[in-house]
Amino acid sequence: MCYGRNAQGGTIATGNWHKALLFALMLLWATEAAVDYDEPPSKNCSNIDQTCGSLNIPYPFGTRAGCYMNDDFLINCNRIYDPPLAFLRKSYINVTNISLSGELRVIFRVSKDCYEKGGARRVHNYSQYGGVNLLKFPISSTKNKFTAIGCDTNALIKGSSGTAYTTGCMSLCSKISDVVEGSCSGIGCCQTAIPKGVIDYRIEISSYFNHTNVSEFNPCSYAFVAEEKTYNFSSKDLKDLAERHKTTQVVLDWAIGNQICSEAKKDHPQKFACKNNSVCHDSDNGPGYWCSCSKGFEGNPYLPHGCQDINECERNPNLCHKNSTCINLIGAHNCSCLPGYEDDGKEPDGSGCKPIPPPIPKSQSSFPLVNRIALGVSVSLLLLLLGISWLYLGLRQRKHTQLKHKFFEQNGGFMLQQQLSRHKGSVETTRIFTAEELMKATNNYHENRILGQGGQGTVYKGILSENRIVAIKKSRTIDQSQIEQFINEVIVLSQVNHRNVVKLLGCCLETQVPMLVYEFVTNGTLFNHIHHTDHSSTLQWQLRLQLAIETAGALSYLHSAASTTIIHRDIKSTNVLLDDNYIAKVSDFGASRLVPLDQTQLTTLVQGTLGYLDPEYFQSSQLTEKSDVYSFGVLLAELLTGKKALSFDRPEAERNLAMHFVLAMKENRLFEILDRRVLNEGNAEQVTEVAMLVKTCLSLKGEERPTMKEVALELEGLKAMEKPPRVKGNMGAEETEYLLSKPDDDCLSGVNSDSACYDSVNGQVKISVLDDGR
Repeated sequence: MCYGRNAQGGTIATGNWHKALLFALMLLWATEAAVDYDEPPSKNCSNIDQTCGSLNIPYPFGTRAGCYMNDDFLINCNRIYDPPLAFLRKSYINVTNISLSGELRVIFRVSKDCYEKGGARRVHNYSQYGGVNLLKFPISSTKNKFTAIGCDTNALIKGSSGTAYTTGCMSLCSKISDVVEGSCSGIGCCQTAIPKGVIDYRIEISSYFNHTNVSEFNPCSYAFVAEEKTYNFSSKDLKDLAERHKTTQVVLDWAIGNQICSEAKKDHPQKFACKNNSVCHDSDNGPGYWCSCSKGFEGNPYLPHGCQDINECERNPNLCHKNSTCINLIGAHNCSCLPGYEDDGKEPDGSGCKPIPPPIPKSQSSFPLVNRIALGVSVSLLLLLLGISWLYLGLRQRKHTQLKHKFFEQNGGFMLQQQLSRHKGSVETTRIFTAEELMKATNNYHENRILGQGGQGTVYKGILSENRIVAIKKSRTIDQSQIEQFINEVIVLSQVNHRNVVKLLGCCLETQVPMLVYEFVTNGTLFNHIHHTDHSSTLQWQLRLQLAIETAGALSYLHSAASTTIIHRDIKSTNVLLDDNYIAKVSDFGASRLVPLDQTQLTTLVQGTLGYLDPEYFQSSQLTEKSDVYSFGVLLAELLTGKKALSFDRPEAERNLAMHFVLAMKENRLFEILDRRVLNEGNAEQVTEVAMLVKTCLSLKGEERPTMKEVALELEGLKAMEKPPRVKGNMGAEETEYLLSKPDDDCLSGVNSDSACYDSVNGQVKISVLDDGR
């Protein structure tokens, strides 16, 4: 007889095929004939019905009709394999462990996406599990992680059944020496959590450069869902993960029915699954409930009398103190004092059993003397207690003061004081706040004072003692090796005095992580005003252009007019705030970097927001002022189109706004993607020139982009353009005369290869873009 190996390692008997086929047909018939059972298993169920190979199958699961609660809990034991393998219902999902605490462990395959050295795709294997197989078994959101492996890898996991979701992570590296063994922080390996209520998933893997730069040590991208503690990343996995890990172990949650405990017990008391001496738990990952034995019992809570009393005294002979004896009770135990001892009632383990004192002879008893002794002892104890309390409070206050002093010194407080005295006059408004001041200003950091939360930390609304409203940023962490740079940034940002930059008022260094205090800006973010319908009506074209001018002016100031060049590094619409007069304020300098006067670029760990991130900086890690120019170009495209910088709700070709915008310009489709408000209100020539500026800012090579100073001057010049003609809509006589007066020979000849012109024959604006490969 010959044997082959299945994906899970079992051996398949290939001889006597007709017997195997007959057995498979009988097993299929038994599965199809199964009906719902909400009663305990039949007495005819034997041990063989509750095992499959080495797998123990506890009720409510079972392999035969009458041996499981209902069809959701059918385990298909396929004995064609050697040893036999268990599968969930009628699926190909191999079950390796069943826990009565509401968990299943199953086997899933690893997805991969491989390329030849030249960049041609060699293998394209994505995983997909439908909602039918996992309908009652959501993927555990606490035990599993979605993991991606590769140095040129962008991996997504998404699903539409149960909780509709899309999430993922990005893993990058340029050489294998950058990889940290065992770390999945984004360099060679990345991880992200699975949302709750997920009952299906689909994995999509993509590569930015088809692994051409890393093919020698990483030709493939891999992605999979796995129980978090079962996988430990190794740099060897970059080369051949699929050879050593073709499958992964995944934890699924399971529950009974679709109701919570109280509803199920009330509506169907006879079919309630939790039997004697058990406790019901509501599922926290989807509908239903699960059961466990009560404290002091163990066994199967789904079977009548399945939870049996534990004899704690036999299991732990040292459970009670030596002065007592252990007595087992139903579901509990008791430590009873031995003869000659009495219990003071303070300790349940019998350690309170003290010897019974001998009786005092009457001749020696004196009531007045006992009273005096008791009074003296009471007064002494009271004085001792007051002394200890005073000493404790004093030590606690001293420890608190020492801790604040330690944090102040650790966070560079003395260094900041020296710098402030050195710059006295130029940074006189900089204030060092105490921890008590900011705690009082935020009502002890109450959750109703939270203005926003992000990767850098949490921002609170604070009201200072002088009734001034401020924004207080409480960072998550700070690298102690960067304290000197942090203090330098506080000094420099304190000197930034520009009407379009959020003013840094001061900081607090008495806490474990330093906190920054900014001026409070009242009218939300530019993102909300562009993308939320309740705000979008306020953004007329002229206001959008004005906001772009103000933001560009602020960045130009940071790059070229501040005392030290400041690269923001995270320009996006959520980091541009608006005040009550709709004046733009650039905010959030948590990712910003100062550039020394003798340098034009910095080598840094790549940081920013996908969709706005400069591709050249992303690839080279070389940060320059032109990285801010690219991000501003995306923001300007956002103002023109009303579309988000990155959205997985759009078709794949349109997900990245920067790429979509540049392609539309090349194909003369600019006015197909513009926001309706811009179409109705904008000046055709003005809008076209702004679009051409966006295209230049989005050049892949930084050297081909303008400086922010040039961008600001260009936008100021465009603002001065006369209002007509409009991009779309009815045009008056003056507008028509203006349009027809523009020469259209260049449109017909294609001479004006990188500008916009009006075609008087067809009555529309044409854009001709030089195909320069961008």
